[in-house]
Amino acid sequence: MEFKNRDIISIKDFSREEILHIVKTAKKFIPFARGKKYSDVLKGKILTSLFFEPSTRTRLSFESAMHRLGGSVISVAEPTTSSVKKGETLSDTIRMADSYSDVIVLRHSQEGAARLAAEFAEHPVVNAGDGAGHHPTQCLLDLFTILSEKKKIDGLNIVLLGDLKYGRTVHSLAYALALFGANLTFVSPKTLEMPREVVKECKDVGIEPKSTTVLEKAIKDADVLYVTRIQKERFPDPEEYSRVASSYRVDLNLLSKAPKDMIIMHPLPRVAEIAPEVDKTPNAVYFKQAFNGIPVRMAILYLILRGE
Repeated sequence: MEFKNRDIISIKDFSREEILHIVKTAKKFIPFARGKKYSDVLKGKILTSLFFEPSTRTRLSFESAMHRLGGSVISVAEPTTSSVKKGETLSDTIRMADSYSDVIVLRHSQEGAARLAAEFAEHPVVNAGDGAGHHPTQCLLDLFTILSEKKKIDGLNIVLLGDLKYGRTVHSLAYALALFGANLTFVSPKTLEMPREVVKECKDVGIEPKSTTVLEKAIKDADVLYVTRIQKERFPDPEEYSRVASSYRVDLNLLSKAPKDMIIMHPLPRVAEIAPEVDKTPNAVYFKQAFNGIPVRMAILYLILRGE
C-alpha cells in the first residue's frame, strides 16, 4: 500500500485493505490524540488549512492532529479575509498555498473542487468536504467509530437518516459501508432520498439498500442509527427546506422502540434532530465520534507525509 504524497479526495479511491490500514494506524495514535503521549514525527512539516465553508470539528481536528504530530498550521478560516474576495481563482490560491506548505486541507462549496485542486498542487490535497460531494475523512472516522463500538461492520444493520440528498457525509459513508458488507436502510423525506448514483454504487459492491420514510420501522433491528441534519444551506428553495426541516427527531420515546445496544451517530452539528436528553444514554456515541476525528486525521497526515 502506497500512501506517501497521496491525495485524499474520495473514499472510493481506497480499497477495503487500505481503509483498514488507516483504522489500524489511527488506533496507535489515540494516546497521542489525548495528549498522554507526545510525537514530533511531522516536525518541520506545514499544513495549509483552506476552509471556504464554515467548519468547527473538521478544521479544528485537522489542526489539532497536525500539532499533536509536531507539525505547524497556517490557515484561511474565512474567505472574506483572503484574496478570494479580490477575485483570485481557486487554482491560483492552491498554487500559492502549495508553495507555502507540505499538505493542503480544503473545504469548498463546489463539488469537485478538491479534485481540481489536486491537479494544481504538487503536495497532497485532502478533501475536507466539497459541496454535496464527498467527505472522505469524515467517512474514515465514522468507520473507525463503528469498528471501535461494534468490533465489525460486516452484517450490521445500519440506518442512515435525514438529508440523504445533499448530505456529503452519507454519500461517502453509504458506499464504504456497502464495501464492508453492512445491511443498509435509508430513511428520509421523499424529496431528500439518497441519489440514484449512490444507490447504484452500493449495488455494484453487492448490497441492496432498503428505503423508507418510516423511522420507527427502520430501527426495530438496527445496530447503528446514523443521523444527519437537514442542511438549510444546501437548499436552493427556502420553502422546500421549511417543509422538511422537522421531519424526524430522535428522543427517548423513539429509543424505547429500538434495540438497547443500538448506537446513535451524528457528524454534527445538530439542530433539533436529536433531543439533548439522548446525550446521557449509552446509545449516544456522537461526541466520541467527534473526538475520533483527531486520531484518524493524525493517521492520514502521518501516512501521506511519512508514507509508513
